[in-house]
Amino acid sequence: MKFAVVVFPGTSCEVDTFDVIKKKLNEEVEYVSHLSENLDAYDAILIPGGASYGDAVRPGAIANMQPVMKAVKTAAESGKLVLGIGNGFQILLEAGLLPGAMLKNINLKFICKPTQLKVENNDTAYTSAYEKGEQLNIPIAHGKGNYYCDEATLSELKENNQIIFTYTSNPNGSIENIAGITNKQGNVLGMMPHPERAVDSLFGSEDGLKIFQSIVRNWRESHATNA
Repeated sequence: MKFAVVVFPGTSCEVDTFDVIKKKLNEEVEYVSHLSENLDAYDAILIPGGASYGDAVRPGAIANMQPVMKAVKTAAESGKLVLGIGNGFQILLEAGLLPGAMLKNINLKFICKPTQLKVENNDTAYTSAYEKGEQLNIPIAHGKGNYYCDEATLSELKENNQIIFTYTSNPNGSIENIAGITNKQGNVLGMMPHPERAVDSLFGSEDGLKIFQSIVRNWRESHATNA
């Protein structure tokens, strides 16, 4: 399996994300520039965290205007897995690949700390290695991670089981404690917590590793079925 880690000016979590794929999973992975226009060579697209373009205008807004995002949209529409973490989630919202928007944290401050998550849906390509209801210890690091959507969108998210992760103790004011959602098809996931920072007990938690393991396992199963 081959992963792309998309890098924009200002991205700061690309090395951690790259290392999870290369060193923990022993899978093929490459950095991809924001100027790239084709992602056909990759099986999964990872958009890591970090303040792309310094969060100018609003987080993810300028990143969404770069050439690579047209390729990301094409990949998502074709069914490829696209994971956005932190700023990557914000970029996916700006791109319209996921519904809703991000507001400033309810306390108007940057928050960087471990958080407790609950797995709401383990029937996805990102969460199949977890148990439903499993509690995870995964850190956050953001100033604008307060997820918001209107009532109609929220009803749709619930109806389609698109709410994948929730906070057990809401740190930022997100509606319905939402920490991560997918699109209707389930192949695009955005989450504010940073699973790439929770893959080794040395860092205090290994709870994020199963997200990446789930991706690989589901990709291999789907390709074995189609072979």
